[in-house]
Amino acid sequence: MAKVNYGLITGLTVAATLGGLLFGYDTAVISGATDAIKENFVKPWHLSEGWENLVWGFAVSCALLGCVIGALIAGPISTRIGRKWGLLIAGVLFFVSSVGAGYPEFFWSLFGATHEKALPAFIMYRLMGGTAIGMASMLAPMYIGEMAPTHIRGMLLTFEQIAIVVGINLVYFVNFWIQSGRTHEFLMQDGWRFMLASAAIPATLLIFFMLLVPETPRFLVLKDRNAEALALLKRLFGDGEAEKTHAEIKATLVEHTRPLLSYGWMVILVGIALSVFQQLVGINAVLYFAPHMFENMGASQSDAFEMSAWFVGVSMTLFTLVATFTVEKFGRKPLLFWGAVIMAGAMLLLGFLFHLHLVSATGTTGGAGGSSYIAIAAVVVYIIGFSFSWGPIVWVLLAEIYPNSIKGQAMSIGVAAQWIANFVVSQTFPMMDGSSALNAAFNHGFAYWLYGVCAVAAAVFVWKYVPETKGKSLEEMENVWHLHRKGMN
Repeated sequence: MAKVNYGLITGLTVAATLGGLLFGYDTAVISGATDAIKENFVKPWHLSEGWENLVWGFAVSCALLGCVIGALIAGPISTRIGRKWGLLIAGVLFFVSSVGAGYPEFFWSLFGATHEKALPAFIMYRLMGGTAIGMASMLAPMYIGEMAPTHIRGMLLTFEQIAIVVGINLVYFVNFWIQSGRTHEFLMQDGWRFMLASAAIPATLLIFFMLLVPETPRFLVLKDRNAEALALLKRLFGDGEAEKTHAEIKATLVEHTRPLLSYGWMVILVGIALSVFQQLVGINAVLYFAPHMFENMGASQSDAFEMSAWFVGVSMTLFTLVATFTVEKFGRKPLLFWGAVIMAGAMLLLGFLFHLHLVSATGTTGGAGGSSYIAIAAVVVYIIGFSFSWGPIVWVLLAEIYPNSIKGQAMSIGVAAQWIANFVVSQTFPMMDGSSALNAAFNHGFAYWLYGVCAVAAAVFVWKYVPETKGKSLEEMENVWHLHRKGMN
């Protein structure tokens, strides 16, 4: 009897995780361009402080609205044309948007869109890129989850988050390399363009590999292409396991799709809450504005970029690997719970350090030597807490908790909720951190306190409501929610 083809499964997983690499790359690439966006597109309008912070925050985070759109349309796309072709479309959109965001005046200058007037074109390209990322953020874990055998599915799904943090880590070093040894004027005029346009390179890789990989067996069964599905399952799992898995897929897809609430509200609400809490703990405020945060702690521009690369990027990469090697041993719930506890402690501490003026917006330490180092350590501890828990494990659960017959619809809603929350956090952080009134009262500490409280709420939610999916096949999740619904009645 043929055995599981781990080489093929790993290869297909790595190919799909290029969608995650794009996700991470785009998430962090904007961090190097935030000040340039403000300088080139916002300040020339001479707005009041409140409006300036609002427009700046929107220009930085507008791609997240596209992510919501991408996540919502990814479900129907995955059902109609497939997981593979959805990822291919995402790669094409991202390639165009990356080059366009770096050079928004190109073509649109014919219509007078130059200098600050190019802001609408910039926003359009960022929305296009966001749509691509929203699609990839749903389709990549779906593809991996549907290709992976049950006993290593959780581990393989963490590859998605590894790819995300590799993208983040990579772009921090790319941004650092682009601005290293250069003047502030170079960064404001040309450096930010090179940073944003560089994302076209991983987009090209995703397009190439998606042309080579097969569709998932569950999509093939969904489209009554049973012979193709069985042949692929035999290549993946061997003859005996292939027959069993094929029969289970057919049984759960016998109606092909079912109404969204066939298993009750709880499965939908759990997915939405997991997605929303993943963002409300403040991760993208850290990732998008990391250089800005480190400058608030007293670092120079160059040092802030280097610190973002090492402290944020490397920490995320190393501790996401911890999740890879522990998710099947400890399960999903314990990692989420303890990660939330660690993040809560780090964010609350960071808020107090700023509030008590032990670290100030100019980096002075208010007489408490070493407080800036404690603040930096708090950021690193926060990143560690997120990286082994809410970063990878939420994606694992979103790919696992939904029964096959509602997976496309339900996962679209869950991922869209994540991007909406991401937008809210990314939009409000510069407004909170740049508010004279809040800073007079809390000295940049308010946002971190808010994220810490959300992390506490996340821990409580996981403890009470999230089911453990360790060791359960995708087909078995149907029974989990059926039993849960009966228990609620």
